[in-house]
Amino acid sequence: MGGWVARRAKRLVDIAVAGSALMLTAPLMGIVALLVRRSMGSPVLFRQVRPGLHGRPFSVIKFRTMTDARDATGALLPQAQRMTRTGDLLRRTSLDELPQLWSIFKGDMSIVGPRPLLMEYLDQYTPEEARRHEVPPGLTGWAQVHGRQLLNFEERFRLDVWYVENWSLSLDLRIMLLTVRKVLSGDGVPPADHVFTSPAEERAAREGHS
Repeated sequence: MGGWVARRAKRLVDIAVAGSALMLTAPLMGIVALLVRRSMGSPVLFRQVRPGLHGRPFSVIKFRTMTDARDATGALLPQAQRMTRTGDLLRRTSLDELPQLWSIFKGDMSIVGPRPLLMEYLDQYTPEEARRHEVPPGLTGWAQVHGRQLLNFEERFRLDVWYVENWSLSLDLRIMLLTVRKVLSGDGVPPADHVFTSPAEERAAREGHS
């Protein structure tokens, strides 16, 4: 990883890019907020505690993409049944991620880094996989430009650790440029009926077939 000067430069880039993007996208975020409010009601934002640098918790913020519809027992319906057309559009275009620019500006996240997953996954990592928390989580990352959420956890963590070991400002710039291409193409976005598993479930399934 880079030295103190390079890490400081990365932080300054985050502040400059996130600050500029917040001002430029403010009208767009206002429109998205109105669309979410109209299609799903309140709240407009989805908040969830995720692990940040060194696993320290912070609140990640996104635009809501699903309703809270439940079955007769009170359990949440499957994701495909709760996803709205507006939510599907936001996910395919990554517009649901725009509020995270504020997290970047505050310093909880970076433009580039491993995506923040769930707190409950922390004790499911191997020591090598846990290295993904040696850098701040990112809005995009090396794994995101190589398949996004269609990657399994083993592949995603391998790419995350590679990023930690090979980080540089030039690599961050490369990832940002590749991210623009991925977002515009919609590549790597899972379908609404995609079933998400945890690292432990995926590992158990893999070992069960070995």
